[in-house]
Amino acid sequence: MQPTLLTPQLVFATPRGLPKPRTLGQGVVVLDIAFASNAGGSSFESTTLPFIDALGDRLRAWIDHHDSLHHARYADDARFVLRSKAQHPACPELVTAERVHAAGVVDTLVCHNDFDGLASAAKWLRGGIECYPGCDADARAIDTRTGKPSSMGRRIDRAIRGAPRDRELLRLIVEHLQQGAVDPHRWQLIDAAGAQCAALEERAAELAQNYQQLSADVVLVEVEPGSGAYDKTELLLLGQRLARTAVLVSGDTVTLAAAYDSGLNFLDMLGLSGGMPTVVSVQRSRLADVLRALACDPARCIAQMQPSD
Repeated sequence: MQPTLLTPQLVFATPRGLPKPRTLGQGVVVLDIAFASNAGGSSFESTTLPFIDALGDRLRAWIDHHDSLHHARYADDARFVLRSKAQHPACPELVTAERVHAAGVVDTLVCHNDFDGLASAAKWLRGGIECYPGCDADARAIDTRTGKPSSMGRRIDRAIRGAPRDRELLRLIVEHLQQGAVDPHRWQLIDAAGAQCAALEERAAELAQNYQQLSADVVLVEVEPGSGAYDKTELLLLGQRLARTAVLVSGDTVTLAAAYDSGLNFLDMLGLSGGMPTVVSVQRSRLADVLRALACDPARCIAQMQPSD
């Protein structure tokens, strides 16, 4: 018997930005959404757990590849396929025909709003069949920022980064991937969105000139509110060319980033319950904790911080 998939409701979300359960259907699948951590402003208990409880039996599957201390709670629930980033660098490879079939009737897909999440949703809609040859590998390369994605993967990733808040674009990308990424008209729209990424990358390069060397292993940049739109991923990657760890202070948030294969685990260093080991964001009130965890003197480093623009 083949799995039944009604005309799906696609919902784009983040770990701390989950949809209201009452707005979702009777058969819900969650893809590439990490359990909220205690990094700041929310937690598993205040965000993820109420969402799971409110869905109840409507939840058909939750597939994710981020780290969380709370995965153990669902070890005996077959609906939850929860792995660590080290086990599975990307989520689409976890979306298999067997898991799609086991979920039964599904009318709602909730997915992360990045390449990894969109490719997972499209692969689910294809019954667990890879969207195009190499799509799973592209998801790994893009989500870990290691290796080199194919031209197709890079074009889609740049479109998402060029217009990250465009829900219609995200929907178009899922449909495009679902149909094998062969429609030339959709490629034109995707490439038009990707062209917007160039200006964001240029702004990131400008801001990267303001990185300060805190130690041999750490650089930090502060971006003041009103500094203009920029590609956050690009800014952090540029920092990692200067030191093993790049720290971005922006508004009320501090983000730390290191290479996927750096061996660093910021979750352990900062006592966080989950997320990505090498990319985390915490509240600015924890800046001193971050600096101490990175073996930097907080008083000296904070004193030398200057606005980036």
